[in-house]
Amino acid sequence: MFEVYETKVRVTADNDAEADKVRASLREKKVFLINLMGSPGAGKTSTLVRTINALKDDYRIGVMEADMDSDVDARTIADLGVKVIQLHTGGSCHMDADMTARGLDRLSVDGLDVVFLENVGNLVCPAEFDVGAALKVMILSAPEGDDKPLKYPLMFKVSQCMLMNKIDTKDIFDFDPEKAVRRAEELNPDIVPFEVSAKTGEGFDEWTAWLKQQIEAWRNS
Repeated sequence: MFEVYETKVRVTADNDAEADKVRASLREKKVFLINLMGSPGAGKTSTLVRTINALKDDYRIGVMEADMDSDVDARTIADLGVKVIQLHTGGSCHMDADMTARGLDRLSVDGLDVVFLENVGNLVCPAEFDVGAALKVMILSAPEGDDKPLKYPLMFKVSQCMLMNKIDTKDIFDFDPEKAVRRAEELNPDIVPFEVSAKTGEGFDEWTAWLKQQIEAWRNS
Protein backbone atom coordinates (compact mmCIF):
# COMPACT_ATOMS: atom_id res chain seq x y z
CA MET A 1 0.00 0.00 0.00
CA PHE A 2 1.07 3.55 -0.61
CA GLU A 3 -0.33 7.03 -0.16
CA VAL A 4 -1.42 9.30 -2.99
CA TYR A 5 -0.97 12.90 -1.86
CA GLU A 6 -2.65 15.56 -3.98
CA THR A 7 -0.11 18.35 -3.68
CA LYS A 8 -2.08 20.88 -5.74
CA VAL A 9 -5.10 20.50 -3.46
CA ARG A 10 -2.87 21.11 -0.43
CA VAL A 11 -1.22 24.13 -2.04
CA THR A 12 -4.59 25.60 -2.96
CA ALA A 13 -5.99 25.03 0.52
CA ASP A 14 -2.95 26.63 2.14
CA ASN A 15 -3.23 29.59 -0.23
CA ASP A 16 -6.94 30.02 0.50
CA ALA A 17 -6.24 30.11 4.23
CA GLU A 18 -3.57 32.78 3.71
CA ALA A 19 -5.93 34.73 1.44
CA ASP A 20 -8.55 34.81 4.18
CA LYS A 21 -5.92 36.27 6.53
CA VAL A 22 -5.02 38.95 3.97
CA ARG A 23 -8.68 39.82 3.49
CA ALA A 24 -9.32 40.04 7.22
CA SER A 25 -6.26 42.24 7.77
CA LEU A 26 -7.26 44.60 4.97
CA ARG A 27 -10.82 44.72 6.25
CA GLU A 28 -9.53 45.75 9.67
CA LYS A 29 -7.44 48.50 8.06
CA LYS A 30 -10.34 49.49 5.75
CA VAL A 31 -8.23 48.97 2.62
CA PHE A 32 -10.04 47.83 -0.53
CA LEU A 33 -7.83 45.50 -2.62
CA ILE A 34 -8.58 45.00 -6.33
CA ASN A 35 -6.98 42.10 -8.21
CA LEU A 36 -6.65 43.24 -11.84
CA MET A 37 -6.01 40.37 -14.24
CA GLY A 38 -5.64 39.93 -17.99
CA SER A 39 -3.42 38.75 -20.82
CA PRO A 40 -0.18 40.45 -21.81
CA GLY A 41 -1.14 43.35 -24.08
CA ALA A 42 -4.76 43.48 -22.90
CA GLY A 43 -4.18 47.00 -21.62
CA LYS A 44 -4.00 46.41 -17.88
CA THR A 45 -1.63 49.27 -17.14
CA SER A 46 -3.29 51.79 -19.46
CA THR A 47 -6.68 50.85 -17.98
CA LEU A 48 -5.23 51.25 -14.51
CA VAL A 49 -3.85 54.70 -15.35
CA ARG A 50 -7.24 56.00 -16.49
CA THR A 51 -8.96 54.40 -13.51
CA ILE A 52 -6.54 55.91 -11.01
CA ASN A 53 -6.94 59.35 -12.57
CA ALA A 54 -10.70 59.02 -12.11
CA LEU A 55 -10.42 57.93 -8.47
CA LYS A 56 -7.41 59.69 -6.99
CA ASP A 57 -9.30 62.82 -5.93
CA ASP A 58 -11.63 60.68 -3.79
CA TYR A 59 -9.32 57.92 -2.50
CA ARG A 60 -5.75 57.46 -1.36
CA ILE A 61 -4.44 54.86 -3.79
CA GLY A 62 -1.57 52.38 -3.78
CA VAL A 63 -0.49 50.02 -6.55
CA MET A 64 1.42 46.73 -6.63
CA GLU A 65 2.80 45.95 -10.09
CA ALA A 66 3.56 42.24 -10.48
CA ASP A 67 5.82 41.03 -13.28
CA MET A 68 8.35 38.29 -13.80
CA ASP A 69 10.91 41.05 -14.42
CA SER A 70 11.31 44.76 -15.33
CA ASP A 71 9.96 47.91 -13.66
CA VAL A 72 8.32 49.51 -16.71
CA ASP A 73 4.78 49.47 -15.31
CA ALA A 74 5.81 50.76 -11.87
CA ARG A 75 7.54 53.72 -13.51
CA THR A 76 4.36 54.50 -15.45
CA ILE A 77 2.24 54.41 -12.30
CA ALA A 78 4.76 56.41 -10.26
CA ASP A 79 4.31 59.29 -12.70
CA LEU A 80 0.69 59.58 -11.49
CA GLY A 81 1.87 60.53 -8.01
CA VAL A 82 0.43 57.48 -6.25
CA LYS A 83 2.26 55.03 -4.02
CA VAL A 84 3.60 52.06 -6.01
CA ILE A 85 5.84 49.04 -5.60
CA GLN A 86 7.18 46.69 -8.29
CA LEU A 87 6.95 43.01 -7.39
CA HIS A 88 9.16 40.53 -9.24
CA THR A 89 7.70 37.03 -9.12
CA GLY A 90 10.95 35.26 -9.98
CA GLY A 91 9.48 33.39 -12.93
CA SER A 92 6.15 32.59 -11.31
CA CYS A 93 3.19 33.17 -13.64
CA HIS A 94 0.91 34.52 -10.91
CA MET A 95 0.68 36.16 -7.52
CA ASP A 96 -0.47 34.06 -4.58
CA ALA A 97 -1.77 35.16 -1.17
CA ASP A 98 1.60 34.96 0.59
CA MET A 99 3.34 37.00 -2.11
CA THR A 100 0.52 39.53 -1.92
CA ALA A 101 0.80 39.76 1.86
CA ARG A 102 4.52 40.43 1.61
CA GLY A 103 3.93 42.99 -1.13
CA LEU A 104 1.37 44.78 1.00
CA ASP A 105 3.84 44.89 3.87
CA ARG A 106 6.51 46.43 1.63
CA LEU A 107 4.05 48.89 0.12
CA SER A 108 2.78 49.80 3.60
CA VAL A 109 -0.97 50.31 3.30
CA ASP A 110 -1.29 52.60 6.32
CA GLY A 111 -3.12 55.70 5.15
CA LEU A 112 -4.40 54.09 1.94
CA ASP A 113 -8.03 53.50 0.96
CA VAL A 114 -7.64 51.46 -2.24
CA VAL A 115 -4.87 49.19 -3.49
CA PHE A 116 -4.67 47.78 -7.01
CA LEU A 117 -2.71 44.60 -7.68
CA GLU A 118 -1.86 44.39 -11.38
CA ASN A 119 -1.32 40.66 -11.60
CA VAL A 120 1.08 38.86 -13.91
CA GLY A 121 -0.26 38.81 -17.46
CA ASN A 122 -2.10 35.63 -18.38
CA LEU A 123 -5.60 34.18 -18.17
CA VAL A 124 -4.70 30.89 -16.47
CA CYS A 125 -2.59 30.96 -13.30
CA PRO A 126 -3.91 34.20 -11.72
CA ALA A 127 -7.43 32.77 -11.85
CA GLU A 128 -6.39 29.78 -9.73
CA PHE A 129 -5.00 31.70 -6.75
CA ASP A 130 -7.04 33.84 -4.38
CA VAL A 131 -4.87 36.76 -3.24
CA GLY A 132 -7.28 38.10 -0.62
CA ALA A 133 -8.79 40.82 -2.81
CA ALA A 134 -12.16 42.40 -2.17
CA LEU A 135 -12.78 42.54 -5.93
CA LYS A 136 -11.52 40.52 -8.91
CA VAL A 137 -11.55 42.36 -12.24
CA MET A 138 -10.44 40.84 -15.53
CA ILE A 139 -9.70 42.59 -18.81
CA LEU A 140 -10.61 41.04 -22.16
CA SER A 141 -9.33 43.13 -25.05
CA ALA A 142 -11.02 43.16 -28.45
CA PRO A 143 -7.95 41.84 -30.33
CA GLU A 144 -8.02 38.68 -28.18
CA GLY A 145 -11.41 37.65 -29.54
CA ASP A 146 -14.88 37.14 -28.11
CA ASP A 147 -14.28 33.39 -27.72
CA LYS A 148 -11.90 33.70 -24.76
CA PRO A 149 -14.57 32.65 -22.20
CA LEU A 150 -14.72 29.33 -24.03
CA LYS A 151 -10.95 28.85 -23.87
CA TYR A 152 -10.21 30.15 -20.37
CA PRO A 153 -13.42 29.53 -18.41
CA LEU A 154 -12.00 29.72 -14.88
CA MET A 155 -10.94 33.36 -15.27
CA PHE A 156 -14.50 34.33 -16.16
CA LYS A 157 -15.98 32.16 -13.41
CA VAL A 158 -13.96 33.78 -10.62
CA SER A 159 -14.04 37.41 -11.81
CA GLN A 160 -16.74 39.77 -10.61
CA CYS A 161 -16.22 42.27 -13.41
CA MET A 162 -15.17 42.00 -17.06
CA LEU A 163 -13.73 45.06 -18.80
CA MET A 164 -13.88 44.65 -22.58
CA ASN A 165 -10.99 46.95 -23.44
CA LYS A 166 -9.91 48.40 -26.80
CA ILE A 167 -13.58 48.44 -27.72
CA ASP A 168 -12.76 51.17 -30.24
CA THR A 169 -11.09 48.41 -32.33
CA LYS A 170 -13.97 45.91 -32.22
CA ASP A 171 -14.80 46.31 -35.92
CA ILE A 172 -11.18 45.89 -36.95
CA PHE A 173 -10.85 42.62 -35.03
CA ASP A 174 -14.44 41.43 -35.60
CA PHE A 175 -15.04 41.38 -31.83
CA ASP A 176 -18.68 40.93 -30.83
CA PRO A 177 -19.28 42.31 -27.29
CA GLU A 178 -22.68 40.62 -27.06
CA LYS A 179 -21.13 37.22 -27.76
CA ALA A 180 -18.39 37.84 -25.22
CA VAL A 181 -20.92 38.84 -22.55
CA ARG A 182 -23.24 35.92 -23.30
CA ARG A 183 -20.37 33.43 -23.11
CA ALA A 184 -19.05 34.97 -19.88
CA GLU A 185 -22.52 34.99 -18.30
CA GLU A 186 -23.02 31.32 -19.14
CA LEU A 187 -20.03 30.67 -16.88
CA ASN A 188 -20.81 33.35 -14.32
CA PRO A 189 -24.30 34.93 -14.37
CA ASP A 190 -23.19 37.58 -11.86
CA ILE A 191 -20.25 38.94 -13.84
CA VAL A 192 -20.60 42.68 -14.55
CA PRO A 193 -19.43 43.70 -18.05
CA PHE A 194 -18.28 47.09 -19.33
CA GLU A 195 -17.19 48.15 -22.80
CA VAL A 196 -14.19 50.46 -22.39
CA SER A 197 -11.29 51.96 -24.26
CA ALA A 198 -8.25 53.02 -22.27
CA LYS A 199 -7.12 54.94 -25.35
CA THR A 200 -10.25 57.05 -25.98
CA GLY A 201 -11.82 56.95 -22.52
CA GLU A 202 -15.02 55.37 -23.80
CA GLY A 203 -16.98 53.62 -21.04
CA PHE A 204 -14.74 54.80 -18.20
CA ASP A 205 -17.39 56.99 -16.57
CA GLU A 206 -19.65 53.95 -16.23
CA TRP A 207 -16.86 51.63 -15.07
CA THR A 208 -15.41 53.99 -12.47
CA ALA A 209 -18.87 54.97 -11.17
CA TRP A 210 -19.63 51.29 -10.62
CA LEU A 211 -16.24 50.75 -8.98
CA LYS A 212 -16.86 53.63 -6.57
CA GLN A 213 -20.18 52.00 -5.64
CA GLN A 214 -18.37 48.73 -4.86
CA ILE A 215 -15.78 50.50 -2.72
CA GLU A 216 -18.38 52.47 -0.78
CA ALA A 217 -20.65 49.45 -0.27
CA TRP A 218 -17.67 47.49 1.08
CA ARG A 219 -16.56 50.34 3.36
CA ASN A 220 -20.07 50.67 4.80
CA SER A 221 -20.75 46.96 5.24
